[in-house]
Amino acid sequence: MQCETYRTTPDLVEAFTEAALRNPERAALVHEGRVVTYRQLHELVSGLAERLGPRPGAIAVPATHTPRTVIALLGILAAGGVYCPVDPAFPLSRQREMTSAAACRAVVATGAALDPRLGLSVVGGEGDSVPPTTWSGRSGGIAPEREPDAAAYILFTSGSTGRPKPVVTPRRAISVSVRSLRDLFALTEEDRVLQFASLNWDTSLEEIFPTLTTGATLVFDRAAHSGSFPRFLRMIERERVTVLDLPTAFWHELVIHLAEEATALPNCVRLMVIGGEAVSPARLADWSRLGTGRIRLVNTYGCTETTLITHAVDLHGPGAPIPGWDWDSGTRAPIGRALPHVAEDIGEQDELLIGGPALALGYLGMPGATEEAYSAQGGVRRFRTGDRVSRTPDGLLTHEGRLNDEIKIRGIRVDPGEVETHLAGHPAVNAVAVTGTTTAGRAALVAYVVPRPHTEAADLDVDLRTYLRERVPAHLVPSRITVVPHLVLTTSGKVDRKASHLRYATVNRSKETVDER
Repeated sequence: MQCETYRTTPDLVEAFTEAALRNPERAALVHEGRVVTYRQLHELVSGLAERLGPRPGAIAVPATHTPRTVIALLGILAAGGVYCPVDPAFPLSRQREMTSAAACRAVVATGAALDPRLGLSVVGGEGDSVPPTTWSGRSGGIAPEREPDAAAYILFTSGSTGRPKPVVTPRRAISVSVRSLRDLFALTEEDRVLQFASLNWDTSLEEIFPTLTTGATLVFDRAAHSGSFPRFLRMIERERVTVLDLPTAFWHELVIHLAEEATALPNCVRLMVIGGEAVSPARLADWSRLGTGRIRLVNTYGCTETTLITHAVDLHGPGAPIPGWDWDSGTRAPIGRALPHVAEDIGEQDELLIGGPALALGYLGMPGATEEAYSAQGGVRRFRTGDRVSRTPDGLLTHEGRLNDEIKIRGIRVDPGEVETHLAGHPAVNAVAVTGTTTAGRAALVAYVVPRPHTEAADLDVDLRTYLRERVPAHLVPSRITVVPHLVLTTSGKVDRKASHLRYATVNRSKETVDER
């Protein structure tokens, strides 16, 4: 099997060190025009690893779009520690849940800060540039021995209990995935990759690690998050970005802008990677009419529990099949074929099962949830994705829907039960149903709430939104909260989310507050 070859992949830190030794004066990071060379980056990483000490355990990192986050990430891995990104914009309760669940021992100072009430000791970081020095390629605090099954990082997914589930990814998993992605993206030292994804989510790792283990350049620029497509496009051209890895929803809006303005992507772009949600055939048809034939458009699929990307396919451009798909007819875009390091099966109810050396270890401190998510029939471990798939005659997989109620919001997997648990904690709420819908072409959460008797319902939706913002990240706050007299129940007496949504979707819509933030 191909995936067996990847079990002997060198550790990620070794691959980064080799890239730094090959390219000491090449730009590793570019931030607002400031350059950090591979020599400088290696020195910064080694210095942080020395300050952390060997095997420092789980370390929290305030995750922001700056080189300091990348330095912290690599420094923690170099020391043999476990990276745990936490958005400093998250409410205190969420920060506390995450750092407690991950058993974080300290936090790295990166310029941003987590809430001091967490009580974590602070390890001083350095800036994102250093003065020129003579570099011999020394390893400094980089731990020479690393166990492939040791934890590399902890990321969180949504859980129905109301608490985020900490996914533990081992060093082997991220190392083999990155090796596979370098091949998928055909990266070279000449590439310049935009760092776009939130540092809290694993998509950012598929931007960072393949780039810095190739010897290419990772580009940070605030214009990427300005909300202005003209500024975004000017930045791409100014920074000579060759690779873009964008959420599908953002790509949809970019395509609309390009079509309406009759403009094109800068000539420097050679690869567009998308993923996180289903691709719109209408946007694919628009893209194909934009003169984008020189750009590889790669659709990707993956789960946090299976480490980055597991399936991919070229939908348009030099790598796409000839004559290609007829997107004008509404053909659904496939999610692709398994990458070389992935072992796939299709189980009962056509559920996609994923195995191989890139599986996460499971959910930290949650053996029941881990056992439920990972099967081990015949001694072969597989992750149950919950996604139904079908296979085309040429071997491509197509997504056919979910087997559970989880949905993707801004490319992030959300369990409606988590939002329901938090809303049910409000003293004015008697019952609640949360589900997904599509608003202006975007997936969105909507909630239907039954108030307790004698509760003033006039401003309850506003109160609930404020209540949630104090407890959960923005992607878990419904865009619409509707107060209703009762919910639809199943024959067994459980709340029927979909039926409740169908009954109330158009009720008092003009009165509902929509918050797109």
